Amino acid sequence: MVLGLSIQNFTLLHVVISLIAIAAGFVVLFAMLRANASPGWTAVFLITTVLTTVTGFLFPITAFTPALGVGILSSLILIVALFALYGRKLAGAWRWIYVVTALFAFYLNVFVLVVQAFQKIGALNALAPNGSEPPFLIAQAVVLGAFVVLGALAVMRFRPLLGRVALT
Repeated sequence: MVLGLSIQNFTLLHVVISLIAIAAGFVVLFAMLRANASPGWTAVFLITTVLTTVTGFLFPITAFTPALGVGILSSLILIVALFALYGRKLAGAWRWIYVVTALFAFYLNVFVLVVQAFQKIGALNALAPNGSEPPFLIAQAVVLGAFVVLGALAVMRFRPLLGRVALT
């Protein structure tokens, strides 16, 4: 049991939070591409992404796994993103630092989604049962490429008028 929930129910809660974070991440990304700070969606994205990371650490841990490594990396990235947005209010270089770290945290969620899809969805698992076959690698390369291109565009375009938009 975790937080009074069976592992199955806790896993479902973790997955739902993760999917909300991913959906909100897409909204925030496309808002960034339009130079819109979108404070409400940004808060939903950051809160659910933090909750995804935190709940990931609450599963029973018996050894260091790649999932723990992703969780640690996500935690560090989120600290920087939160500080850049709420602590430094996107001033100067903190604007692009926020964009890069927020989108990197979003990418990590999508990376894990692809991993889980190949592990849990029968048709995908049949294509890449070990997670190292070409279909899996191609899927991850496409996701990474999309994030690099969209992230670069977001860094160039996300210049919200700070006086017009409340960030907190």
